[in-house]
Amino acid sequence: MGRPYRGVFPIAPTTFRDDGELDLASQLRAIDFMVDQGVDGICILANFSEQFALTDGEREQLTRAILEHAADRVPIIVTTSHWSSRVAAERSRRAQELGAKMVMLMPPYHGATLRADEAEVFEFFARVADAIDLPIMVQDAPMSGTTLSVPFLARLAREVPQVGYLKVEVPGAASKLRALIAAAGDAIEGPFDGEEAITLIPDLDAGATGTMPSAVVADQLGRIVRLYLDGRRDEAVALYERYLPLINYENRQCGLRATKALMKEGGIIASDAVRHPTRPLSGPIRDGLLELARRLDLMILRWGT
Repeated sequence: MGRPYRGVFPIAPTTFRDDGELDLASQLRAIDFMVDQGVDGICILANFSEQFALTDGEREQLTRAILEHAADRVPIIVTTSHWSSRVAAERSRRAQELGAKMVMLMPPYHGATLRADEAEVFEFFARVADAIDLPIMVQDAPMSGTTLSVPFLARLAREVPQVGYLKVEVPGAASKLRALIAAAGDAIEGPFDGEEAITLIPDLDAGATGTMPSAVVADQLGRIVRLYLDGRRDEAVALYERYLPLINYENRQCGLRATKALMKEGGIIASDAVRHPTRPLSGPIRDGLLELARRLDLMILRWGT
C-alpha cells in the first residue's frame, strides 16, 4: 500500500509468556493474523502494545523480528515516543533502518508533571524529522497531559512537512479533526482517529480517512472505513452499529487486555499475560467479553483453530 496511508492500522499487542518473558512465536502469529484480517497496516510498540513495560533491548528485538516477519506484506508504523528528543530521534532512525514505513510519537512528557511547552514540542518533532526520511504521525492523546491546539498542530504540519499524519483521540475528536482539516488543508496527509474506534462514524464524518484501533475487529473496521470512503455511509453505519457494543465493552471495561484475551481464546497466542502492575482481566469481565465476541462469531476466535 502506498501513500497516502488510509484505512485501518490496528495496534499489535506485545505477547508474553506466563512468566512475563517475551513470546516471539506468539508475536509473529499475531502479526500473521492481523495481516489476514486484511488490514491496511499495523502499528507496533504503542501504548496498547504495553510499550511502557518493555526494556530498550526488548523494543529492538520486537522491532527487528516483526519487521522481518511482516516482510512488507503491510506497512508497519513503529511508535518511538520518549521524553528526550535525542532518544526519540535515535529510536526513529533505528525504526527506519529496520524497514518501518512511519513512526508515531506523542509529545514529550514524563510522569504527571514533566511537560514541554509549545516551542519545545515543535522543536522536538522538528529534530525527529531531521533524523529520518519517514512520515511522522503525531499522537494527540490524553495520556501525555499535553494540550495540542488546532493552530499549533496546523502550524506543525505546514512547517515540518514530514508531520503529515495525526491520530486524534481526545474528547471531542470529531470537532478537533474537522477544525484541523480546515486549518491545515493538504498539509495533513492522513487524519486518523483512535481509542478503539469508539467514535469512528462521527470522526469519518469530520474527514478522518483512517483509524487505529486494536486488532479485535480490525477486519470489520476496515470494511466500515472502505464503505464510508466509497460513499456508502448508510451501509458503513449499519455495520458499525453491529459491532459497537463490543467496541464499547473493550474500551470501557477491558482496555489493551481484550485483544490478548480473545487471541488466546482463539488459539492465536499461547498466553494473554500482561506485565505487572497491570492485572489480567477478572473472570466476570472476561466472560462478558467472550459472550459478546462469540455472539458476533469473530474472526479472532476462528483463525487459530
